[in-house]
Amino acid sequence: MARRFRFGVNFLEAASGQEWATKCQYAESLGYDVLLVPDHLGWPAPFPSLVAAAQATTHPRVGTFVLNVGFWNPALLAREVATTDRLTAGRLELGLGTGYVRSEFDDAGLPFGTRGSRVDHLERTVTEVRRLLGDPAHTPRPEQNPHPPLLLGGNGDRVLRMAARHADIAAFAGAEHVEGAPDGGLRMLDADRLDERVAACLDFAGDRTPQPELNILVQRVVVTDDRAEAIEGLRPYAPHLTEDQLLRVPMLLHGSVGAIADQLRAHRERFGFSYYTVLEPSMEAMAPVIARLREEEG
Repeated sequence: MARRFRFGVNFLEAASGQEWATKCQYAESLGYDVLLVPDHLGWPAPFPSLVAAAQATTHPRVGTFVLNVGFWNPALLAREVATTDRLTAGRLELGLGTGYVRSEFDDAGLPFGTRGSRVDHLERTVTEVRRLLGDPAHTPRPEQNPHPPLLLGGNGDRVLRMAARHADIAAFAGAEHVEGAPDGGLRMLDADRLDERVAACLDFAGDRTPQPELNILVQRVVVTDDRAEAIEGLRPYAPHLTEDQLLRVPMLLHGSVGAIADQLRAHRERFGFSYYTVLEPSMEAMAPVIARLREEEG
């Protein structure tokens, strides 16, 4: 059976305490299952933001989407994770990634290294944090046993193998690094290439039961009855893709509420994506789609 849909919103904008509480409560009222915070310099700090989000709401889980492990020492990260999980009453989901923006490493005074060395550090971090939190003698103890659900985000084979072995959730940005591109430059994948990446992850998972939940990051949601106009507005996100390709990628959602709901069901059938994360600017646009799917799922 297909997994039930889950929806997360990735908050990008800092706010005062009351403003933060208000927008988290609003996201909860719109039906979001998970309130998420990324890990970029100049954006909100993840763990205090998640504690505040949990204190302001009742039901949604909270999570990092995703932590740049290059910023983190595994032992210190384990302490942050355990404390945050306790302070959020076991609502934390831990998302980890390698980090990809060189200027952020430079600003933090940390070595950027190579893609391979960043994946090495991700692997060490995953192994060590799982070991520490799984040790009954480790203090503080997380609320969830042995540790919060783990989400791993990436696109390359090594990260997908890690996700297949260790993650509860495998997250796909639907983009790949472009050699020689400006700092942090990414290029959106077409549907066939994304399909291949998902298939590789599931192949690496083999007969593991259950297999990881599959997440996709949606770059923009446009609710409209004029799909041609919507496509023109989406071209800047992927100028290298044809109109037909733009219509088929799950990272860009466009059309009427019913049409987008149909797209999500089709993407779940084709790729296996049941957990969708939208960026904060698309939070309201996605809400009627969430309501439509909730009504259908009962």
